[in-house]
Amino acid sequence: MSQLLKVGGVVVAIGTASLLSVGCSNANTTENSVQTTNDAADMETSAEAPTTDSSMTANTDTDMSAMSNQNNDSTNTGATDSMMMGGNDTSPVTNGVSQQIEGDSNTANSLNKLLPKIKYSTTELSETAKKVNDATWTADSKIDRNIGTKVQALLNWNHSGVGAVDGYWGKNTRKAMQAFQKAQGLPVTESLDETTWQALTQNSTLTSQPVLVSYQLTDADVNVKTTQIPASAEAKAKLDGMYYESILESLGEKFHISRDYLKLLNPNASFESGETIIVYNPGNPNTTPVSRVVADKDTQTLYAYDDSNNLVASYPTTVGSTATPSPTGTHQVKVKIHEPNYTYTSDDGKKSIIPPGPNNPVGSVWIGLSKPSYGIHGSPDPERISRQASAGCVRLTNWDALSLLGVIKSDATVEFN
Repeated sequence: MSQLLKVGGVVVAIGTASLLSVGCSNANTTENSVQTTNDAADMETSAEAPTTDSSMTANTDTDMSAMSNQNNDSTNTGATDSMMMGGNDTSPVTNGVSQQIEGDSNTANSLNKLLPKIKYSTTELSETAKKVNDATWTADSKIDRNIGTKVQALLNWNHSGVGAVDGYWGKNTRKAMQAFQKAQGLPVTESLDETTWQALTQNSTLTSQPVLVSYQLTDADVNVKTTQIPASAEAKAKLDGMYYESILESLGEKFHISRDYLKLLNPNASFESGETIIVYNPGNPNTTPVSRVVADKDTQTLYAYDDSNNLVASYPTTVGSTATPSPTGTHQVKVKIHEPNYTYTSDDGKKSIIPPGPNNPVGSVWIGLSKPSYGIHGSPDPERISRQASAGCVRLTNWDALSLLGVIKSDATVEFN
């Protein structure tokens, strides 16, 4: 069965609608349209041949009639680049407010709009939280969940992403450590060693911030829109939005933590407004503009580099599958969309436009490439990053996709290895 997807949405920093369609396949298309195939989470392992279509009109909040072509994007590129090049804010310490970049540069403003600000405290911490915050590793230490959480936090804060924090030493944590070692010029190892631990903890200001913190739930947290996500594309298209299915799912994404771990840290929580819960402190994302990314198929990692070819961030990813491999070679970023929609076309040609939302098949972000139909995007199931298949694209957690969207240049190079 051949299946088709397209996404559209608001191009970041652009106030006009964009005529584009995107997806994940390698079939030939015309220059001004993007061929698509199904990259939905519930169809990740599909090996069916893709089909093609010509275009799709994206929705915006400003001008529903204005349209531009993704391959004629000089105005958009300039606007977005000015957003990226406003300065390199570095605010590694959260000081009670996480994911709030200091400074008034365009980069800081962009990231602050994309990521939710998190106000936290270190009062009313549970004994478990205190043990995690005080945890330290030594060469003879077993990496239990306390040390594991601390290591995951240190890697994240050093911009070597581990995916959803769960406290376990697993595949994504090991990959993040190896990316950190690569960035630091250290020997790449299979397990944590003394040299790596010293490098992770050398910034005493960074390491002094708490890993687990107290957070008081707000009305906005508990009144988040939720829905039950149906199985079929036709039913999904009838929804108002591809919202979270539960408050717990929303909180998991907000705090970059697995839902099971969040529940374990808060065994008696009812998750009501005004209640104080224990959460992971996400810290602040990379703020250095990214001019090149490398999608490594073997390690299932996306490496991000600055203008000087310094490795500034890494993200666990799903890059293609055996049935639907990702492309090869070097390409460029062409479009950047926050809150994309997604169009599914069945065998009989019937189209179902699936609305935006975190559970959209491409998550909350689409970064389209010059290679028609391929891109970097979010995921409706971030806890399974690197443990799933994709239909050829580069899939990130929604929070990593948002962080990358805030700093990647409009003409950034994307390499597939």
